[in-house]
Amino acid sequence: MKADPSRSARPRRTLGVVSGLVAAIAGLAVAELASAAVRPEASPVTAVGGALVDLTPVAVREWAIGLFGTADKLVLTLGIIAVLAVVAALAGLLAVRHLPAGLAVAGGFGLVGAAAALSRPEASWRDALPSLVGGLTAAGVLYLLVTAATRPRPGGAQPSGTWPMDRRGFGRLVTAVLVGSAAAGFAGRRLGAHGSAGATASRARFVLPPPTVPAPPVPAGADLRVPGLSLFLTPDRDFYRVDTALVVPRVDADTWRLRIHGEGVARPLTLGLRELLDRPLVEHDITLTCVSNEVGGPYAGNARWLGVRLADLLREAGVRPPSQGGPADQLVARSVDGMTIGTPVEAVMDGRAALLAIGMNGQPLPFAHGFPVRMVVPGLYGYVSACKWLTELRLTTFAAYDAYWVRRSWAQQAPVKTQSRIDTPRPYAGLAPGRVAVAGVAWAQHRGIEGVEVRVDGGPWQRARLGAADGVDTWRQWVWPWEATPGRHTLEVRATDGTGAVQTGVRTGTVPDGATGWHAVEVQVKDHG
Repeated sequence: MKADPSRSARPRRTLGVVSGLVAAIAGLAVAELASAAVRPEASPVTAVGGALVDLTPVAVREWAIGLFGTADKLVLTLGIIAVLAVVAALAGLLAVRHLPAGLAVAGGFGLVGAAAALSRPEASWRDALPSLVGGLTAAGVLYLLVTAATRPRPGGAQPSGTWPMDRRGFGRLVTAVLVGSAAAGFAGRRLGAHGSAGATASRARFVLPPPTVPAPPVPAGADLRVPGLSLFLTPDRDFYRVDTALVVPRVDADTWRLRIHGEGVARPLTLGLRELLDRPLVEHDITLTCVSNEVGGPYAGNARWLGVRLADLLREAGVRPPSQGGPADQLVARSVDGMTIGTPVEAVMDGRAALLAIGMNGQPLPFAHGFPVRMVVPGLYGYVSACKWLTELRLTTFAAYDAYWVRRSWAQQAPVKTQSRIDTPRPYAGLAPGRVAVAGVAWAQHRGIEGVEVRVDGGPWQRARLGAADGVDTWRQWVWPWEATPGRHTLEVRATDGTGAVQTGVRTGTVPDGATGWHAVEVQVKDHG
């Protein structure tokens, strides 16, 4: 009886796929161990993910943020691992047919990781090492598994359609590799955690000094306490996070330094945290907004920030704004991970509460929000004002330098646009007829909110009741009592800022300088019957 070729090839294909996947696991584990000796950002998955973020078109990135929200980094990481698994399986299949070609694919993925690592801001040659070591490990393990499994059994030819090596022997070899990989990966994680232990301990030891100029208490009536309405002050755990860091930088406060230099800086400064804290500390309530926030979106939050006035620090360095003859009109902030954010010097020094913040809601900054020091500038979208993990401030001009996001199609200058949002009722909610509290928040940082109006099904605008104002730099809550009648209804909201300008109803996307339009919510009111 003639053997079925497809059946006889099946064990070899299975052998190849298993060998490729196990080799990839070993390569990633050893690379993780190696990255602990370099820096977490040098891990191949992190480096490739960062490079992909850099190369992703703006439209695709905005689509991902809209679809996945703050889980976009997790989705990206899982996607990279899935692609790696497919490549590893193909490398294994190729290796059982032509071993050198399979090894080249396995090792080549290490070269891809190395190139990605070297492309990252602030990269050095050391950042390529984890990917190169991981690629060599993957190729070596693949060679070991394939050559061992395809070595003929002693005693002559093996039956058609069976494994060249006995299954138990191959299984023991795979198990040994996986155990070694787990040990390497665990050691890498522990060493990486140990490397950031100093930063964690420095934050645990850090006690916020009392403000020289404390913020007044939040006015009575600022928080309307309507069920479903955003809290007036956003807890740290709920505050939105949108950035490009796949691994949150953990900066040791004891070794942190800030350098201030550039055009028009008469007295360059280099400060440690303790030296920064020698300056007067002020406290201010400020709402931050991400430019990626769609109309009605969640990427806005309000917090009480503690920090040093940035304008005072710049004046100490001898900086003058352009309106006073200063040569620099752009302040470029640089993060420890290489992110650059360009802010108008005039806005920073025009009297608003632009801060180098060290505290958030009465606690040291969380690592995810920039510990030990970040920028907070009211009235500007975060991508031109809110640099986290700050390490450098350089004075230059907009004509001479484009910061990270400007090189990716976003506007150089981006004042926050007037926006309002319906928090309750939620979209497509089923409601009982009768009185319903329609409530939400509105913001126009550094201009303030003067009024909010709501309408139903395109009817006349009705004035909502505003919560008490806490200055011009925070959002305001609002509520409007609606006598809901049975049927499907559309609720819309618009705001008027402190200058008297009414929020536009023209819908635009987030690119290049923030979305516009009225937020609308559709609800269903049940019939009495």
